[in-house]
Amino acid sequence: MELILKQDIKNLGEKDDVVNVKPGFGRNFLIPKGYAIQATSSAKKVLAENLKQAQFKQEKIKNDALAVAAKLEGVKLSIGAKAGESGKIFGAVNTIQVAEALKKEGFEVDRRRITFETEPKFVGEYVANLNLHKEVKVQVPFEVVAE
Repeated sequence: MELILKQDIKNLGEKDDVVNVKPGFGRNFLIPKGYAIQATSSAKKVLAENLKQAQFKQEKIKNDALAVAAKLEGVKLSIGAKAGESGKIFGAVNTIQVAEALKKEGFEVDRRRITFETEPKFVGEYVANLNLHKEVKVQVPFEVVAE
């Protein structure tokens, strides 16, 4: 079943992507929830026209994301957390703390666009993946230090 996504869906696609899914998933979940519409020929024409009009905006957003990515090169964050004597921190460092550390450095990044390769649960060095744009992804190293 061919559908046009109305919003970003993790592990499926971005907004305005045309995707093929199993019919049950499309009919029973995506369409009733308003996440997608059927990809009829008229819907595809409307989508093509909307994409043509939005292309200029997307280029500007992408260029802004590339500029932020260039500035993020070489940035190393330090995040403090309460830790035990073995180096294990109480709880875990989450994306909110990384977003706040980036804000202190002068970068406004939405916490939902930050992921970790490994969950930071010990004192040490980790890498945060920032999805600034559909095509622009940056890795920012950060260090978890004991307070």
